[in-house]
Amino acid sequence: MGMRRVLVLVVVELLSLLCCGGAMSRQKLDVTKHLKRFNKPPIKTIHSPDGDLIDCIHITHQAAFDHPLLKNHTIKLRPNYHPEGLFDDNKVSSKRSNSVNQLWHSKGIRCPDGTIPVRRTTRDDVLRASSAKRYGKKKHRAIPKPRSAEPDLINQSGHQHAIAYVEGDRYYGAKATVNVWEPKIQQPNEFSLSQIWLLGGSFGEDLNSIEAGWQVSPDLYGDNNTRLFTYWTSDAYQATGCYNLLCSGFIQINSEIAMGASISPVSAYRNSQYDISILVWKDPNEGDWWMQFGSDNVLGYWPSFLFSYLTESASMIEWGGEVVNTQSGGQHTTTQMGSGHFPEEGFGKASYFRNIEIVDSSNNLKAPKELGTFTEKSNCYDIQPGSNGDWGHYFFYGGPGRNGNCA
Repeated sequence: MGMRRVLVLVVVELLSLLCCGGAMSRQKLDVTKHLKRFNKPPIKTIHSPDGDLIDCIHITHQAAFDHPLLKNHTIKLRPNYHPEGLFDDNKVSSKRSNSVNQLWHSKGIRCPDGTIPVRRTTRDDVLRASSAKRYGKKKHRAIPKPRSAEPDLINQSGHQHAIAYVEGDRYYGAKATVNVWEPKIQQPNEFSLSQIWLLGGSFGEDLNSIEAGWQVSPDLYGDNNTRLFTYWTSDAYQATGCYNLLCSGFIQINSEIAMGASISPVSAYRNSQYDISILVWKDPNEGDWWMQFGSDNVLGYWPSFLFSYLTESASMIEWGGEVVNTQSGGQHTTTQMGSGHFPEEGFGKASYFRNIEIVDSSNNLKAPKELGTFTEKSNCYDIQPGSNGDWGHYFFYGGPGRNGNCA
């Protein structure tokens, strides 16, 4: 009887090993398959000081062209139109700030013409995601809808914001100069970002969104570096869209700037301030949405067919910060937004957006008529708008998260 029990236990253990071994090998195959899809054969590889590998891949080999509707697409190497009336970024300001670069540029090595720089995805990157299929995608959640927001519902989603916004018109683009910091993140599955949102559709399952800015996301990148990013979705983050170039969608044409790569240097408290300029606008003829970084780096475009509502125009623009608050240990997160300091501290201490503009139906850049502001918990993260001759419409925003008044 004892021998039979031993045999049964051995068989059960063997079956368990076969089963789990099979699951592990399936996961390995899954990860390998995804890595092959993300990482195209490079013409040249550049080693960044932060440990990133930047692959220079042929412009026609990027992930965008995995999309069936882009198989015979002719790449547009420049936009047909730029918005008129761009704010002069070189204008002398009484508050001096500096433009920034990317860390992989530090050795002076660049990608050759005809290629684009792509941050190489590692096995660890994919394994940090909830599944290989979900890697590079945001979790399905609600974007802040300022006027009808129900605080209880918002707090359950775990995302908190401090934003300025416009709505009630048709918008064909948005621009801002964004102060760059390196906020501290409490939990690896939390993030902090500062971005522009261009939104179309309802705030339900059909939401269209184009997003661009900077973020610190340990889960996505495996470190706490501040990185340039983009995102898009046409169904409220359910099945479509992704960060950067991690799925077919955005078509990059620029050989100088890598999506998802570290920005350097970043601002320091009571010290040098650095900012980046981002412009997203719609081609009035062909309908594609273009993105420009800085005063002269046109990065590429989102083809109009990716979207439903944004095929026509955006119905709302938002600028500002967002953090994930996982309420670890039942307490509010200490993840910082912006500089981690409240807006009333002002320049050199609090983070800002300046020269906020929208693109109208005549393809003109202009200051928004009315800029609303919104935050779920101003004791955790807050926003203060203003305007002047140097900075046009601007706001300071952010905060430390948990503190004496934010539990």
